Formats: sequence, structure tokens, C-alpha cells
Amino acid sequence: MSSTEISAITTKLLEAKKAKGVTFANLEQLLGRDEVWIAAVIYRQASASVDEAKKLLQCLGLNDDLVPELTAPSIKGLGPIVPTDPLIYRFYEIMQVYGMPMKEVIHEKFGDGIMSAIDFTLDVEKELDPKGDRVKVTMNGKFLPYKKW
Repeated sequence: MSSTEISAITTKLLEAKKAKGVTFANLEQLLGRDEVWIAAVIYRQASASVDEAKKLLQCLGLNDDLVPELTAPSIKGLGPIVPTDPLIYRFYEIMQVYGMPMKEVIHEKFGDGIMSAIDFTLDVEKELDPKGDRVKVTMNGKFLPYKKW
């Protein structure tokens, strides 16, 4: 698979999700895991346990033949350096504009370190607004100070 195409496994899972007429929010209720994490499993950016994989496949009406793929450690972050999808590009653009300011504010508040992408959650919410609905994205990661030796 090239870095710009969706894997056959992801395509199969998304087609099954569409055929069943379920949303990621529905899957969150059925699996007891956050909808963003479930989407990350489907896009092969996170790994499920055997039980989670079986439950997801059952919810999508698929057999267990994909359990090994869904439980294997995934290669994260594949894709073009500059994303071409407009929505994903906007996040890239946000980091271009606000990345350094965010970094400075984080260092000012926490010191020299990083925000973990391993001990991390991401929530996406819809906020109704008469001027146009708003997308609210909350990233929550553990602060990891750089070690001195």
C-alpha cells in the first residue's frame, strides 16, 4: 500500500460500517471505547485487543479473519508530508500558524518537554451556533519533561 491510499482492510471495514448504517458514535456505545479511538483502529493507526477486534468485527457483521490485522502493532502516521485532504490539511495549517505559539505556551506552563501522543485522548464535539455550527477538538496528552543526564 502506498502512503496515499487507504488500505484494503480499512476499505473493507468502512464499507461494512456503511452497509450496517452505524456511526462511530454507535460503535462507541457498542464497544465501550471512544469513537476517535475506534476510527483510529479502523484506519490502522491504533491496535485493538483480541476481544475488542472480535467485538468490532461482530458489530460490523464481519467474521474474525481480520483479528490478526486489527491486533497487530500498526505503523503510525503514514501519509503525505503535506496532506491533500482539505479537512486534514486545515489541521496541518493550524499547526503551521499556531504550532510555535502553542509550543511556547506549553513550555512556559510546564517547562521543557513534550505532550505525549501515547498517553493521549482526542475528543471531537459538535457545538451548535446560530452563526454556523462549530467543531470542538480537545487534545489531552500527558506532559513528559525532557530527561537530563
